[in-house]
Amino acid sequence: MKKIVYRKIAKDCTIFFLLTIFTISIIIWVLQAVNYLDFVIEDGHGFFVYFNYTLLSFPKIFSRIYPFAIFLAFSYILLKYEDKNELVIFWNFGIKKINFINFFVKLSFWFVLLSLLLNAVITPLSQDKARSFIRSSDLDFFESILKPKKFIDVVENLIIYFEEKNDDGKLINIFLNDKSSRNESQTTIAKTGRLETRGDKKILVLYDGKTINNVNGKTSEFQFSKTDFNISKFGTTSFTHQKTQETSTIELIQCSLIINNLREDVGNKIINKIENCEILNMKNVYEELYSRLIKPLYITFLIALSLLFILKSKSDHTFKASKIKIYSLGFLLIIFLESSSKFISTNMLQNLIISILPFLFMSILYIYFLRTLRINKI
Repeated sequence: MKKIVYRKIAKDCTIFFLLTIFTISIIIWVLQAVNYLDFVIEDGHGFFVYFNYTLLSFPKIFSRIYPFAIFLAFSYILLKYEDKNELVIFWNFGIKKINFINFFVKLSFWFVLLSLLLNAVITPLSQDKARSFIRSSDLDFFESILKPKKFIDVVENLIIYFEEKNDDGKLINIFLNDKSSRNESQTTIAKTGRLETRGDKKILVLYDGKTINNVNGKTSEFQFSKTDFNISKFGTTSFTHQKTQETSTIELIQCSLIINNLREDVGNKIINKIENCEILNMKNVYEELYSRLIKPLYITFLIALSLLFILKSKSDHTFKASKIKIYSLGFLLIIFLESSSKFISTNMLQNLIISILPFLFMSILYIYFLRTLRINKI
């Protein structure tokens, strides 16, 4: 009987959790997808890049909603059972509340493992994969971002300006400024121009103009009747280098161990392979490791918080006030959880103290359960 009861509640909590997290995540994902249209409209990326980048952002949204969905799902199901007097039936059948609590604590470990997998493996991998589409992307919709009488700088190290575009697709009175080299710059002025695609290259064919080269302060000039300007050699100004959030968890751990002299790195072979692994960036590395490896441990505490609802019956005159307090405490913890990364610093002792907080909170709450149940003999 007890196994059936536990299995039924666990199933109901899991189903409602999945329903909640997928519903909220999809709503946020759709809203965010609208913002990502800038990749096509302003940065000139193609719809294939846009679609893949948007799709791969879903795991990040999923992981951010995870704690909220956990607390909401478990608290809702337990209150639903209480409203239907089903919990009273469980207690009358001899199910002890401390055993009921222990079952949910054990069940929470599976949700913790899922959260760890999501935060430590799936999310950073999907973010890096999404960014790779931008890194390898050409400007598929480059022509669509060209607007007359507007300085266009979405192409890295290149500024484009033209006065108008006629019905034949020709650009009139074109100005180009190429600063792809630190000590060199090239300014090109042309009366007309036309965009062409040759193979996998985008070429701006210019007519009747001149090019001014500035090399180390020395200026040279030449005129042309027709010349080709290769647009494809320039990259987009979209942020393309790998961020700390996109680095794998193993690499972040290796970086931390090496920087703190806890692991030897002969010839800097490992550290040179890890982008952003430097002393000045260690705060971000620690924050990321905390978010991936420590935050998921709060899942057990959030589930345990929802179990506070079983300590009082709905017939108790303080039940409504207690319900408000529990929900307030749960949402305050979620807010703290989201902002706790800001307390992480380069001070290892401070980071250690913050990292043991989920164990401390859970221990205090479990002691409270034992004390309350012992006093009330339930």
